[in-house]
Amino acid sequence: MEQQQFPTEMVTLPSKGLLYSEESGLKSGKVEMKYMTAKEEDILTNQSYISKGIVLDKLMQSLIVSEIKYNELLIGDKNAIMVAARILGYGSEYKFSYLSEDHTINLSLLENKEIDESLFKKGINAFDFTLPFSKNKITFKLLNGKDEKNIQRELDGLKKINKDNSPEISTRLKYMITSVEGKTETKDIREFVDDYFLAKDSRKLREYVKEIQPDVDLTFFPNGEISRVTLPIGINFFWPDI
Repeated sequence: MEQQQFPTEMVTLPSKGLLYSEESGLKSGKVEMKYMTAKEEDILTNQSYISKGIVLDKLMQSLIVSEIKYNELLIGDKNAIMVAARILGYGSEYKFSYLSEDHTINLSLLENKEIDESLFKKGINAFDFTLPFSKNKITFKLLNGKDEKNIQRELDGLKKINKDNSPEISTRLKYMITSVEGKTETKDIREFVDDYFLAKDSRKLREYVKEIQPDVDLTFFPNGEISRVTLPIGINFFWPDI
């Protein structure tokens, strides 16, 4: 049987590829993706993938045509690929309920956040920040898929030791921060986060990261509202018949 050529689309990454190394397949800032087929629908209904929480990763890996290392994807870029996967699978019309009201959003009209490229060192995922209250100078990176997996693995391990223990904020900070006052050793960073990182400094850092992080603008104006709210991503995002 003659091999069929599936139609593809190019997805522009919110980071524009600026934070990936010269060796990375993501440095172009674009990823080629194919349209969803019955094979990908099988992935979406795979109970093993669903129970392990990896079904969307498996789906997106199956749809990506470009030669990339999937776990290198920054979280914001991964969000853009997730939205593209939904559009390529089930179209751009997304229906959902918010505050007991029904809404319909055209996903193809979502735009990437504007980024301040002057803050980016081309090919280097590293940022400087002075904590406003303690005045400690730190460097940090934006998390990627590999970091997220490591964070979840650590949280799962801590949960086995103490089921009531859920230090998500501090664990994420330990993976995000790459140096404190020039110290780059993991033990120094972890000690700082656990014992010396003021809560008000932690909050300011997280606000700054959210401000500069490349991502898709997943917000909308509800009926009658004057401010934007985050688009709820429900189960029907990839399972529209539910």
